Amino acid sequence: MSVERKQLAKDIFEISNLRGEFRLRSGTISNVYFDKYLFEAQPALLKRIASAMAALLPSGVDALAGLEMGGIPLATMLSQETGLPALFVRKKAKDYGTCKLAEGGEVQGKRLAVIEDVVTSGGQILLSTKDLRDLGASIETVLCVIDRESGGGENLAKEDLDLRALFTMSELKEAAGHE
Repeated sequence: MSVERKQLAKDIFEISNLRGEFRLRSGTISNVYFDKYLFEAQPALLKRIASAMAALLPSGVDALAGLEMGGIPLATMLSQETGLPALFVRKKAKDYGTCKLAEGGEVQGKRLAVIEDVVTSGGQILLSTKDLRDLGASIETVLCVIDRESGGGENLAKEDLDLRALFTMSELKEAAGHE
C-alpha cells in the first residue's frame, strides 16, 4: 500500500472508530462503533476519498447512482471529481410530486455505477439495484469506500455486480495499527 493510500486509510479509521458504549442495530451493546458519517462530513477527507475512488470507476459509465443516505455525499463529490452526473437514489420511490426513485436525471437506458459508503451484506444495494434495473438502467459496478468483509461482495456477485471497494475493513485496521 502506498504511503498516501495508507494515510488515507488511517485517517478514515481514526475519525470513524469510536470508543464508548453503543447499542447496535442487533440490540447488543458494543464498546466500539464505526461511524461512517464522520468521514463523509469532513470536506477535505471526503475530497481525498472521492479522488481515490475515481480510479475505481469503469469506463463508459453515464452517471453515478448514490444510495440514500451515505452514498449521496460520495456520489456528489465523485461527480465533482469526474464530471459525471450524480443521481440520488431513495430506498423507496416517494409517493408524491414526481414519485421518483432516483432524483437528478433519468435512469432508463443509462449505464450507472452505484455508489455506497460501507458494504456489509449488500442487502440495500441489491434492492436498489433491482429497482433501478427495473426502470431500465444497466448496472454492473458498485463502488464503496469500505467493504466490511461480511459477505457483501459475494452477495452482489450473485446478481452480476462487481464490488470495487476503496478499502476493506482489514486494510483500515492495519493502516491504523489496530489489527
